[in-house]
Amino acid sequence: MIACAMSAYSRRFYREQMSASGLTSFQVVVGESDLFVWAEHDLSGEVRESLARHRLALEEFIAAQPMFGTTYRPYPVPQDAPEVVSLMARAAERAGVGPMAAVAGALAELVGRDMLPLSREIMVENGGDIFIRSGQPRRVGIFAGESPLSGKLALLVPPTGPRGLGICSSSATVGPSYSAGKADAALVVAESAALADATATALGNRAKSPSHIEGALSWAAAIEGVIGCLVIMGKHLGVRGPLELEKA
Repeated sequence: MIACAMSAYSRRFYREQMSASGLTSFQVVVGESDLFVWAEHDLSGEVRESLARHRLALEEFIAAQPMFGTTYRPYPVPQDAPEVVSLMARAAERAGVGPMAAVAGALAELVGRDMLPLSREIMVENGGDIFIRSGQPRRVGIFAGESPLSGKLALLVPPTGPRGLGICSSSATVGPSYSAGKADAALVVAESAALADATATALGNRAKSPSHIEGALSWAAAIEGVIGCLVIMGKHLGVRGPLELEKA
């Protein structure tokens, strides 16, 4: 079972419990990016090269346009922007957030896609944000801070299409990332991990109280490319879209 969680502490905890049948797992760290990867064989060198390349492109763009790295609003980028920058900007535009809200999902997605010619099965986890391409069902555990539902539920992910999908989460109560809401977990499944990451941030921002959960879910589910979403806030759970949950 794979896991969605939101902090360095919880990452150390949940990685001890993660597994993916039939695949080899390995960790790759470059700068602040800490990836945990499952593939048909060890691709540590290839993953490290891919991650370093995309990070360098992003760092150089931010050095030239610093507001890209600080704004909380969508940021227009030129057509010739690096792939990682364009992916983040498109996701941020759809979700109405700053592009850095998509950075973890974007890096997981780009590294995962780079590995597809080398491994038919690939899963890349980056701080609880996941890119997955799998020909068999997988289970993703959901961690939600101090909520009584934390660690009690798993998302059943059916076999994905050839381009894979993204499963990303945000939290106002776990980890250092800023959230304007109160959700213990805001999780989004989307056609793109960058889009799932940006939308999870926006969904978490909108979930300010239990009474806001349904409205926030309706808003997120209407975004093009979003497959489904859920919010956990204390004992409250809301789900939108064809997501199948089971006991973890």
